[in-house]
Amino acid sequence: MADRGASALSLPDDWPAHPDPILALNRMGSFDWDLDTGLMQMDAQAHDVFDVRPDEYDGHPETLAKRVPPDESRRLDTAVSQALKDGSENYGAYFRIRRRDGTLRWTHTQGYIRRDDTGRPRRIIGIIRDATQELGESDARRDQAAKDEARRQQTSVVELTTAALAHARTVQDVIDVLKDTHGLVHLGATSLVMGLVEAGRIRLVAEGPSDSFVPGTRVTRIDEPYPMSEAVRTLGPCFIESPQEFAERYPILWPHITGLDITSAAYLPLIVQARPIGAMGLLYSDRYGFTPEERNILVALGSSIAQSLQRAMFYEQEMDLAQGLQQAMLPRTIPSVPGADVAVRYRAATIGGTAGRDIGGDWYDLIPLPGGRVGAVIGDVQGHDTHAAAVMGQLRIVLRAYAAEGHPPATVMARASVFLHELDTDRSATCLYAEADLSTGVLQLVRAGHIDPLVRHTDGSCRRVTVPGGLPLGLSAEFGRLDYPVGTIELDPGDTLLLCTDGLVEQPGADLDDGMRTLTALVDTGPDDVRDLADRLIDVAAERGGDDDVALLLLRRRGPDGPRSGRRLQRHVTPGDPGALAEARHMIRAAVTGWGAGDRADEIELVADELITNALMHTEGSAVVTLRAFTGSERRLRVEVEDSSSALPRRREAGDSGVSGRGLLLVELLTDVWGVEARGGGKAVWCEFVVPGRG
Repeated sequence: MADRGASALSLPDDWPAHPDPILALNRMGSFDWDLDTGLMQMDAQAHDVFDVRPDEYDGHPETLAKRVPPDESRRLDTAVSQALKDGSENYGAYFRIRRRDGTLRWTHTQGYIRRDDTGRPRRIIGIIRDATQELGESDARRDQAAKDEARRQQTSVVELTTAALAHARTVQDVIDVLKDTHGLVHLGATSLVMGLVEAGRIRLVAEGPSDSFVPGTRVTRIDEPYPMSEAVRTLGPCFIESPQEFAERYPILWPHITGLDITSAAYLPLIVQARPIGAMGLLYSDRYGFTPEERNILVALGSSIAQSLQRAMFYEQEMDLAQGLQQAMLPRTIPSVPGADVAVRYRAATIGGTAGRDIGGDWYDLIPLPGGRVGAVIGDVQGHDTHAAAVMGQLRIVLRAYAAEGHPPATVMARASVFLHELDTDRSATCLYAEADLSTGVLQLVRAGHIDPLVRHTDGSCRRVTVPGGLPLGLSAEFGRLDYPVGTIELDPGDTLLLCTDGLVEQPGADLDDGMRTLTALVDTGPDDVRDLADRLIDVAAERGGDDDVALLLLRRRGPDGPRSGRRLQRHVTPGDPGALAEARHMIRAAVTGWGAGDRADEIELVADELITNALMHTEGSAVVTLRAFTGSERRLRVEVEDSSSALPRRREAGDSGVSGRGLLLVELLTDVWGVEARGGGKAVWCEFVVPGRG
C-alpha cells in the first residue's frame, strides 16, 4: 500500500546526478523514474540492492523482473498505481528480491511523486534499501515479545493459582480451586488428577472428568507402573508429550483413558521439605510437548500447590483433634426429664465465609438434681481454640458436680468461678444456670456475664427475661465479687425456656439488643415442637454464618401428667452458705404463690424459716427443706425440714430460762398441724397448712 504518512522527499532538481552522501552511508540506493519515457535511472548502490551489474540493466524497469518475483512485482505495482491515481505525493512498500544466488531478501522502497500544474504525475524519485536486517530484527523483537508475553502468562498462572489457593483451608478446598473451570483454563489443562501419599500408598483424591475413573487406581502402590507413582517415586516431574509416548510408557493405564483424547500430560510430584506428600497430573487434549519455560512454570506450580496442600492437611488434622476434643467435652447424651421436653444443639463457627470449621468453648448441660429438680446450663469460655475447649470441659464437669451436690444456684456459680480462677488460665467464661422444679414450674436463675434467657408462652409469644447478673466466671473470683443474685420465674405448662450463647444473637455491626429482638421475633414465629424450633434456630445461624460458635438449650414444661398432689419442691441448705437461707425462703414463697396459696405465703415462709434456722443452729451438717402439695377432701401444703440429728425439738413455755425452743410456739400457732418423724440417723420436723381451693 502507499505510504501516505511518509514525509515528502525534498531533493535538488539535478538529483540523482549528485546523490546525497548520507544515502550511500546508510546503504541506500536512489532512482529517478521518468514516467513519460518509462526509463528509470539507478545509482550504483541501487544496482547493488537489486544485485544487478550496470551492464545488465538497460534503464527499463521491466529488466528487473528477473530479480522481483511475480507476486512481489504485482504487489509493488499495485502500491505505486494506487499512489499515482489517488493524488498521493509519496508511497512506500516492502517487497522481496531474489538475488543471483537464489536467496530472497527483503527490500524497502520509498518514492516521491512529482506532478505538473495539472496534477499529472511526471516523475518519481526515490530510494531503495536492503531491509533484511531490519525485518529480521523486527521479527526477533516480535518473537521476543511473544516469548515475554508467554512467560508473563505462565507466571500469571502461578500467581493466580497461588492467590486462589491462599483462601483454601481444607484439602477439598484445594481440589475445588484446581478443578474449577477458571482454574483449569488458567492451567491450560483439560482435566486434573491428584493423589496423596498415605501409609506408603497413593490414594486418589481427585480424578479428571466425570465417569473417567480407572478401576484399580483408587489406591495404588508407589512402585506400580503409573505416572503418578513414578513422580512420587523419583521426586521428579513426568512429562508425556504425545499419545504414542503415553501408550509406550504406561501400557496398563493408557487403554483406560484413550476415550479422553489426551495428547500430552504433566505429572508433578508434590514435595514439602524434601518429602513427597502426593502427586498431581494435568492432562491436555489440545497440545503436544512442553517448552523448557513451560516445564519450569509447571514445576513451580507444583511447589505452590504442595505448600497449600500441606497447610490444608495440617488444618484438617488440627480440626479433627479439636472437634474430637470438643465433642468429648460436650455431653454425649441428654437425660430424659420427667415433665419436660428438651432439645439441645451445637454449631461450630464458620470462619471467613468458607466451609472451614473452627472450635470454641460454648457448651450446654442438663443436670438431674435431688428432689426431682433439674439444672439447665449454658456457657461460653473465652476463645476459639483447643485450650478453650479443654477449659470448657473442666468447667462443665465441676459445675455439674457442684449442682449435683445440692448447692443452691448462687453457690454453684460462685464455686465454679473460684475453680476457674484457680485453674490458672487466662480465660474467663460467661454462664447462665437455671434450676427448675417442673412440678411447680418455679425456676431459679443465676447469670455470670451471660445474655438473658427467653421464655416462649403457650400462645406463641416470646419475651426476654431480665435476670440480675454478676461478673463472668473467673473474673468474679479474681476481683473478689462472688455475689450472684438469684432471679425467680415461673414456667406454666407449655411454656418453653430458651438458653443460648451469643453466637445465636450477635451479628456484625448490630447492637446486642437488636439481636435479642430479632431472636425473639424468630422464636415467636417458630415451630411449636422444641426439636423443630431448635433446628430452625440453628439453620438460621448457619445461613447467617459468623465467627462464633452457637450452643442452644430449649426446655419446655409439659402439662401435669397426674394428680397435682404429686408436686414437690426440695432444697438443700448448708450452714456455711450465708445466702442459702434467704434463697430457700424466696423459693418457698414463689412456689406457694405459684400453687395458688398466696394468701398464706407469709405464714408458710415464716414457719419454714424458723424450722430451717433451728436445724442449722442445733445440728451439724446441712438441712433439707421439702415443700409438698396434697389434694383430697381439703387442699394442704406440707413443709418438712430434715437434719442429721436424732435429738427431738422441745417446746419451751414462756417462764423457762433462755430463748431456745420458743420458735416452736410460733410453729404451733401458725400451722394447722405439725410433728416430728425419725429419718434414719436424723429426723424431720414437719407442718401442714390447709389452703383454700382444690387441686
